[in-house]
Amino acid sequence: QVQLVESGGGLVQAGGSLRLSCAASGRTFNGYTMGWFRQAPGKEREFAAAISWRYGTTTYADSAKGRFTISRDNAKNTVFLQMNSLQPEDTAVYYCAASSRYHSRQEAQYDYWGQGTQVTVSS
Repeated sequence: QVQLVESGGGLVQAGGSLRLSCAASGRTFNGYTMGWFRQAPGKEREFAAAISWRYGTTTYADSAKGRFTISRDNAKNTVFLQMNSLQPEDTAVYYCAASSRYHSRQEAQYDYWGQGTQVTVSS
């Protein structure tokens, strides 16, 4: 059974940082792109960042560039999202996902999803 389990969310003040983790189990994700998406209240889920599993190449949404860093530990089947300079508009449920498509930024191309972790940024 494939599982993606996110952790690390919470409440932080504006300007603060959080590090999200996503632990993958149930199959090998070699060759898969791992992504982070987020869904703010009343809004559509949107792409935040992705990393190729094999080469570690990354891609970011414009809103994440310069503030968020995605990384992975292949040995532990874990992906991270370091988020700095957080703002209230970053408040959302953050989802980890896995795609067999290289460097996908499209939600529909992701095959596996975690249940999400809440990030709340207070002003």
